[in-house]
Amino acid sequence: MGCSSKPEALVKQAIRAGLSDGWGGSMMGTEFSDVLFGTPKPVETEANLGVMVEENVNIVVHGHDPSLSEMICEVADSPEMVAYAKEMGAKGITISGVCCTSNEVAMRRGIPMAGNFLQQENVVLTGACEAIVVDVQCIFPALGPLSKCFHTKFITTSPIAQMPDSEFIRFDAHSALEKATQIVKTAIENFKNRKPELVYIPQMKQKATVGYSTEAIVKALDGVANTQVDELGTTKPLLQCITSGVLRGAVAMVGCNNPKVRPDLAHIELMKKMLANDIIVIASGCSAQAAAKAGLMDKAAKDICGDGLKRVCELADIPPVLHMGSCVDISRMLVLAATLAKDAGLHISQLPVVGCAPEWMSEKAVSIGNYVIGSGIDTFLGVDPYASGSSEMVEILTNGTREWCEAAFTVEKDIEKLGDAMMARIEEKRAALGI
Repeated sequence: MGCSSKPEALVKQAIRAGLSDGWGGSMMGTEFSDVLFGTPKPVETEANLGVMVEENVNIVVHGHDPSLSEMICEVADSPEMVAYAKEMGAKGITISGVCCTSNEVAMRRGIPMAGNFLQQENVVLTGACEAIVVDVQCIFPALGPLSKCFHTKFITTSPIAQMPDSEFIRFDAHSALEKATQIVKTAIENFKNRKPELVYIPQMKQKATVGYSTEAIVKALDGVANTQVDELGTTKPLLQCITSGVLRGAVAMVGCNNPKVRPDLAHIELMKKMLANDIIVIASGCSAQAAAKAGLMDKAAKDICGDGLKRVCELADIPPVLHMGSCVDISRMLVLAATLAKDAGLHISQLPVVGCAPEWMSEKAVSIGNYVIGSGIDTFLGVDPYASGSSEMVEILTNGTREWCEAAFTVEKDIEKLGDAMMARIEEKRAALGI
């Protein structure tokens, strides 16, 4: 109260906060998760509501803390729990996920992804969800009242994210196994309360290859390396593809679903436009799940790509949209950009790379956006930020920040025009490099 009110000072401090949140907090979240649970590598999985199995106990994990979901997966895989589920009348146990905790267990365990942010209520509406287990962030308070309309147990686990009409089972590291066992048993014992007449699981699902950490991408690039020119174990084969024009550039697609626009549409249409124009896409968070549900993380999706990107996908044996993880894993994208810049002898801001959050919604998206432009990567938004009431603030965010960090925001609600603007910026970057 009563501190900075000068627009330039406010924006500069917001970018500083974004940089510290990204290169500090987000980076630590990613690194610690990899230390605890393993660095992701490509794994096959499936996405959309059809991953739920009618004959099984269905447990859906939702939120952002991989320690909870990892332990639930560990317990649910045990022979004792599977036997208990059969004793209760089920054929087995199916774990699936929603939002970022889903991305975490998908890329490490191949756990299927039931959906992203605006699909979380749908898992309950199937009538086949014994328990939806949540930790923090992006959780609809409406899940409580909705679950009461079915047999579903809505289980909250964090003291900072308690909600009405939920069953609270506090989860912490010291009693992780005990609490995870309690949660899984609660779900199994709830199977008998299911109302068969209310069960309807849409038979919709798509294959997806997920788990492309920076390390996994570098390894995949060895498949396209010219061993007489390129060094193995580096990003140089990708740089060679970009320099030669086989690939025009890359887009980091991130962000939420926003109830103000049709869910997933902007993500999917923009991705298809990029792929057709030989621009590879890396994705995280809800954007990644949108791609998975649309089949864009299936290796067969190479057939909708331009000739250059299709060839790269075939040589590297990758899908054209690379799954890099959850929201916190935006740090993986920036590490990849930094590695590319280092291998090319350039600044990050010179790379033919842009960021895009076409359906952003969450407050963390503001911080992530500032992290990305603060690092030198232009960021394209499909939903207006809450700043358009000030023409001065709009000018700073869409142009003025270039003086400080060589990047800025672009806002365009027309998807086709947003895609054109992204491609134009990539071509400007290429022209500046003389490639």
